[in-house]
Amino acid sequence: MLELLAVMVFLWLAVKCFGLLLKLTWGMAKIIASVLMVLALPLLIVCLVFASGLALLLPIGMIALAAGIVKTTV
Repeated sequence: MLELLAVMVFLWLAVKCFGLLLKLTWGMAKIIASVLMVLALPLLIVCLVFASGLALLLPIGMIALAAGIVKTTV
């Protein structure tokens, strides 16, 4: 009977320990996600602005080149 009680207490403690581990893991994940969002979001915005700016440079450059060729030939 005492052994059964000891096993029940051990299982209860194991479940409580597992619950605490899940809460700690979830909290750490939220903290890490928040830090990454604070660091990565501005970097993402800057990269998108520059990437789209670089993507626009090619057509603008082609138009400028065409205008330059037309101006020199006329």
